[in-house]
This record gives sequence, structure tokens and C-alpha cells, in this order.
Amino acid sequence: MVTLQLRQIKVLPGQSVQLEDVDWPEFEAILAELGDSRGIRIAYNNQTLTIVAPLFQHEKSKVVLGDLVTVLLDELGINHDASGSTTLKRKDLGKGVEPDDSFYIQNYPQVLNKDRIDLTIDPPPDLAIEVDLTSKTDIEVYAALGVPELWRYDGGRLRIDVLQGSEYSQVEESPTFPGWPLADLAERHVRRAREVGRGQARRELQQWVRLSINGQVQ
Repeated sequence: MVTLQLRQIKVLPGQSVQLEDVDWPEFEAILAELGDSRGIRIAYNNQTLTIVAPLFQHEKSKVVLGDLVTVLLDELGINHDASGSTTLKRKDLGKGVEPDDSFYIQNYPQVLNKDRIDLTIDPPPDLAIEVDLTSKTDIEVYAALGVPELWRYDGGRLRIDVLQGSEYSQVEESPTFPGWPLADLAERHVRRAREVGRGQARRELQQWVRLSINGQVQ
């Protein structure tokens, strides 16, 4: 049997690799070896470890979608905390995942002043974002970990899923942002960021949201 060192595995941008029969201690050891400052994402499900190296376009889209969430939360006066790509994992379930972005909103007070999240005692993020340009999200992992709302963006359209029982159901309207046309808004905001840059697009979005709140947008 040949054993490979993690440093021998090269994952090019836009590609992924799967490692089978990875037990939990090995998964934890891999996370420790990879560290926090890295350009890859991992998912772990039933002893299968998936390592993904996102494309540049993927990274740009996730940041812009994160801006969309942050602007809406800020302008609506909703307290929140960004949890980013924090590794969400539970040993008892044998599952782990790193979202492209995530936010504590309803459960924000429960994670204040915490340096680490332990999903056996702490709630998961209320909202997670996945940009499925590189690989399709293993939605089963998010459902098992109990993430209430999952946004998936395929490069053209935003899909919103809400956890109902043990499975996700697609919805037209986010329960976090009722009444807001998020699919159209996300598409427009991502396109605008490509045209004028992230900063300008964010400022335009902020102004539009403010006008909408004040009833000045038809």
C-alpha cells in the first residue's frame, strides 16, 4: 500500500480531488496541516474528503455575494456576525464543510465573543453561501449540520434553499430577507461588480437598498 503525503497532492484552480476512507483523526490531522491561511476548500462526508481549489472568478463571486448580504443586514439594522469560511464539522455525524461565506444572524447573540465554534454545543451559521462554479455543493452535509438557509450561486442565478426537517426545499423568497428580490438582485450586483469593480458596485447597491427602504424605488 502506497501512502501519499498531503504536500504531494496538487490541486489546480478549478479542479478538485477526492480521498476515500479518510477517518476522523486523519481528517482532523489534514485540517491542522492545511492551516487557516489557504486557497482551498474542503468537504467531508462519510469518510470521503473532497479538496477543491476555487477559480479566481469563484472567489470574486463569493466576495460580491457576501457584500450583498452584509449591505442588506446593515441597512436593515439587523445585528449579525460574519463567520466566513469557518470549518463546520461534527465528529458524531462524520461530516464537515467549509462554506464560501456564512453569517450568524438569528443566532448572533449565542456566538458573541467566541473564538471557536463547536457545533455540538453551538448553533450553526444561519446562512451559508456556496458558489458552485467549481463543484456541486454536497447539500447533504449542510442539512446534517443544520444550517437553516443555504444560498447557491451557479455563475448566473441564485438559488435559495431552506431547511425543512432534515432536507432542503427551494424557495423563491429568503426568510432572512422577506420581500427582497434576491435572485434578480444577486444577478445584477455580480454583473455590476464585473463592470465597475467591487467597491463601486457595493456603494451603488447600498444606495439602492436605502432608497428601497425609504420607498423611493418603483
